[in-house]
Amino acid sequence: MQIFPDLPHDFPGHNTELAPAKAPVWMHRLIDRIHTGRMVDPLSGSEPIGQTEATKRAAVLMLFSGSETSFDLPNDASVLLTHRTPTMRSHAGQIAFPGGRIDPTDVNAVDCAFREAWEETGLDRRTATPLVQLNEVHIRATGYPVSPILGHWHTPSPVAVASPHETDEVFDAPLYDLIDPKNRLVVGWKQWHGPAFRVNDYIIWGFTGGLLSAILDTAGWATDWDANRIYDLENTLSTSRNNERMR
Repeated sequence: MQIFPDLPHDFPGHNTELAPAKAPVWMHRLIDRIHTGRMVDPLSGSEPIGQTEATKRAAVLMLFSGSETSFDLPNDASVLLTHRTPTMRSHAGQIAFPGGRIDPTDVNAVDCAFREAWEETGLDRRTATPLVQLNEVHIRATGYPVSPILGHWHTPSPVAVASPHETDEVFDAPLYDLIDPKNRLVVGWKQWHGPAFRVNDYIIWGFTGGLLSAILDTAGWATDWDANRIYDLENTLSTSRNNERMR
């Protein structure tokens, strides 16, 4: 586990305005479909969720990197993910986007997403461009509304575990690995089921898996895969590196 010996400085309140015009060409179709209301539902196929307190809002950073000169999805395209420390009280052992609760001092959801990414990975927010704020998605276990912030990491800088009690691994997941049909599956638990991915011997599922699947479908990057067979979530996690227990 690589850990930052000294956390770099953050720049709270800076780089908080969405700038979709600065997106690389290969992200244009995705952004256009989001703006025109053609985003695939990340919770499609799942049971409904109840509402919760409006004060418990959060934001996550969906940070994509990849060559800016490519018209199609570049070979080096990837997305920044974290593995939540298995001793955490909530969502322990899950693969997640950097993110967390919106604080009163945050300018907006973008500011929150960058602050949380800095706290968890040491991300320098000046190296990334916030492009689009997606509609709120509700976390299934809690019902909390989360605002996903889609960004492009135009100048990737070193990242590592910055908060070991929250995160024990930080990594870039290549999009072509996520798109590969052999790494895609549907997992189910009780009355719920949803899309999932295998990467680095981890299982990406739930909120993160649903959002990634929706992004791939919306952008037109997904290829045919077997979405009909549902794998038992508990059994699937038991053979993964997640170190995650179902409750």
